[in-house]
Amino acid sequence: MNLIHTPSAARRSALRLTAAIAGAALLAGAVLPASAQDKYPSTAVKLVVPFGPGTGPDILGRTIGQKLADKWGQPVVVDNRNGASSAIGTQHVAASPADGHTIMVTANTLVLNKALRPNANYDPVKDLQPIAPLAIGRLALVAHPSLGVKNVAELLAMAKAKPGEINYASPGNGTPHHLAMELFKQGTGVNLTHIPYSGTPGAVKDVLGGQVKLMFLPIHVAQAQVKAGRLVMLASGGKQRAETTPDVPSVAEASGVKDFDADIWYGMYAPAGTPPAVVSQLNRDVNALLASPELKEVLSKQGLSTLTGSPQDLAKLTSDDLARWAKVVKAADIKAD
Repeated sequence: MNLIHTPSAARRSALRLTAAIAGAALLAGAVLPASAQDKYPSTAVKLVVPFGPGTGPDILGRTIGQKLADKWGQPVVVDNRNGASSAIGTQHVAASPADGHTIMVTANTLVLNKALRPNANYDPVKDLQPIAPLAIGRLALVAHPSLGVKNVAELLAMAKAKPGEINYASPGNGTPHHLAMELFKQGTGVNLTHIPYSGTPGAVKDVLGGQVKLMFLPIHVAQAQVKAGRLVMLASGGKQRAETTPDVPSVAEASGVKDFDADIWYGMYAPAGTPPAVVSQLNRDVNALLASPELKEVLSKQGLSTLTGSPQDLAKLTSDDLARWAKVVKAADIKAD
């Protein structure tokens, strides 16, 4: 589903006045300055989301897209190109003209997919131009109450006493939920049995029913079930405690695996070769939006914590995470569905 964000009525009125003044100047023989002629964006911008509606990248893309449309006075068309674990949309962006009029909002599935599929038809480091980090989606390690553990220490003790007997769910092989648990297993040395599903609903349903005992879930999804007593939150998935659950330790803190970080990050990219001036403007405009209290509050309700940073910050995050997850995939011999 495509959605076109257009400038507000007040913004359109101002643009019509500006256009009228510019037209009068041209009729009088005046020449507009080069900065006006080269203004970016000069036409509608396509914002590709390589996931379906309602996902984290889609929420970010639509929220940011509307704000950018108002700021720029140009439509921002959200284009959902779902499929192949984000590869279809990513390949489309990588092959698009590098003029800044095609951009992408995506998740760290960008690097997970490449780690799982080395022959994927895109290179997240070489084929894309990082614009800015956008947000973090916190994960939580949860257990069904019937497992009888209340914290990570108790889980580790049980798992070491009963290797392979505790199972965990994921929406499928190679998903962030799956890789998060494999990272946990490798860091702590425990043996847990993976039960892959063909999507999130089935996995969550069986964890809530107690047929499967463990899972990594987005923290804002897990919280409602924890409050209802249907799940126990053992830890948050990042290096530090999550802002929304300050009383719950992080996996890194609770397990002693200091570098553990399974949270999902989101970023904005353009095709490689996008002009530096366009990259700089996009970065400035996006960072200004992400710093606003209004946008922070809107995204927080969706379980997303905003980030700001430079193109170089996102470039480092992309390359570092690609190397990190490639090691996890190789060690666990994970094959994508």
